[in-house]
Amino acid sequence: MADLNLSFNGKNITVPSGKRAIDIIKENAPELQGVLAAKVNGRMVDTGTPVTESGDLKALTFDDPEGRATFWHSTSHLMAAAVKRLWPETKVTIGPSIDEGFYYDFDRDRPFTEDDLAKIEEEMKKVTEENAVFKREEVSKQEAEKRFSDMNETYKLEILQGIPEGSVISIYTLDKFVDLCRGPHIGLVKKIKSFKLMKVAGAYWRGNEKNKMLQRIYGISFPKKEMLEAYLNGLEEAKQRDHRKLGKELDLFSTHEEYGPGLIYWHPKGGLIRKEMEDFWRNEHLKHGYDLVFSPHIAKLDLWNTSGHTGFYRDNMFDTMKIDDMEYQLKPMNCPFHILMYKNSTKSYRDLPLRWCELGTVYRYEKSGVLHGLMRVRGFTQDDAHIFCREDQVEAEVINAINFVLYIIRTFGFTEFEVYLSTKPPEHIGTDDMWTKAEDALKAGLSKAGLKFSVDEGGGAFYGPKIDLKIKDALNRTWQCSTIQVDFALPERFDMTYVGSDGKEHRPIMIHRALMGSLERFFGVLIEHYKGAFPLWLAPVQVAILTITERSAAYGEQILEKCRAAGIRTVLNNDNEKIGAKIREATMQKVPYMLVLGDKEADSGTISTRKRTGEEEKGVNAEEFVAMVAGKIKNKDLTI
Repeated sequence: MADLNLSFNGKNITVPSGKRAIDIIKENAPELQGVLAAKVNGRMVDTGTPVTESGDLKALTFDDPEGRATFWHSTSHLMAAAVKRLWPETKVTIGPSIDEGFYYDFDRDRPFTEDDLAKIEEEMKKVTEENAVFKREEVSKQEAEKRFSDMNETYKLEILQGIPEGSVISIYTLDKFVDLCRGPHIGLVKKIKSFKLMKVAGAYWRGNEKNKMLQRIYGISFPKKEMLEAYLNGLEEAKQRDHRKLGKELDLFSTHEEYGPGLIYWHPKGGLIRKEMEDFWRNEHLKHGYDLVFSPHIAKLDLWNTSGHTGFYRDNMFDTMKIDDMEYQLKPMNCPFHILMYKNSTKSYRDLPLRWCELGTVYRYEKSGVLHGLMRVRGFTQDDAHIFCREDQVEAEVINAINFVLYIIRTFGFTEFEVYLSTKPPEHIGTDDMWTKAEDALKAGLSKAGLKFSVDEGGGAFYGPKIDLKIKDALNRTWQCSTIQVDFALPERFDMTYVGSDGKEHRPIMIHRALMGSLERFFGVLIEHYKGAFPLWLAPVQVAILTITERSAAYGEQILEKCRAAGIRTVLNNDNEKIGAKIREATMQKVPYMLVLGDKEADSGTISTRKRTGEEEKGVNAEEFVAMVAGKIKNKDLTI
């Protein structure tokens, strides 16, 4: 059998054809521990798979996203095996990995209880202790249908109906549990050292409300016990940071399901923070050469037909409304309005680039089950911008946009992020030359910004490539916020033109760009990132003056006037209650600075300061304190 030439672990190796992936990995990288699966020329395989083609070989561990997905998918099979041991009459459906962990959907008459989850976990432990192995076999479609029919697994038979005749079907067996599955899986089940079943939820078969409601068990697993402990501790911390909980405690916002799910009511304190976000956003855009525009909330359906939204985005749009016997549509995006403004007059090559920005409120239909506080809503304000430029200007505009993104998110305190570049998909519009120039422009911008990025090959939109930036919060969770997209489609669909230096009409390039994504979602991320203890410049109340005696109340009024005159958001609490209670209340509201004033401070003309973190200082000069706080606010200092 001929030898194979493989690129593995940064070096070129020669191996006999048919040698198992795991044996090649062990011989050439014995230091690699915890290998869960492998990739051969980009194709995921079990580690026991014989390698029969030259090319690239990659070992996947839990540190790799695909390795984690394999680990979690394997754990879903382990859970299903335990369920079938305990309740053989239960029918199985699907059990994939998800962003964090896995789930499996079961058809069972009696609902699973918390006690049942504990029993399933115990049975899962028994399977791992028995050193069970994932066994793969490939059979014909007819053989697969016979086997699952004999087991009365009707859902698997339905899945098989959608697979073309003549296909080779892979089946995995773990213990006595047999599943229809592409794989790969981790081989030895004992690699799953630690797991936890998290909850039970309802789920319609194939996500269709007309189908039967199934029971979905969610879980998480890790190759080490301490990793599970850290994860569960992180979940507890996440509960304390939940923006819905803090939003209520700090009186920032509310939702009212009875009058419209997914719609946000900004309370005075939340409104103040929003004002700071918006003022900063608008001022910085003006400094960076953008013009502010405002657009309507609805338009005739014809506009959305031209833009393509009714064809590509219909499921995320609300139903139309009739006005004067014509159909109108709530806007799901701002882009078409900006294009109409562009087309309102003839543009010259000298006019470009045009940078137009808008805090535009849009409306998108989301199913009730996916709505989540500020993070998933039906009405939200995009920090939107569209840049209309010549082809030769794309690179410079992309670089400017990337630098602008970084400046904005860093000002809000986000310094860690993941960056992705999505390139040309198989189905696309525009010439190859246009795509190459656009992708090169995005790469150049990322390179000049010093950003490491992952390439999502073929992951671009049909209208052009894009950059997605996901910020990391205090718990190292990622949130999709910023995006920069190059668009060839809309200029074409709307027949946008400019007059070039040659006197002929040319097609502009359109760059879509969002920095925060949406004010609502970004606000939710800010709440959780800071646990409600906002940076000084964003805090709705920046200073709380707390008086101890009646005589110090008049002095408190003087300090209040000094603070407000300096533009510091300040409140005065001279109620007749103990100072300890006042301090607790201000601390609970996460006010950055508390000024404790008694007779001593009134007599000396000084103040005693207390930070929300507990540090205290007495005999502070009032004017110096006010100047210091005002300076921190002006500079958007993230510390107090």
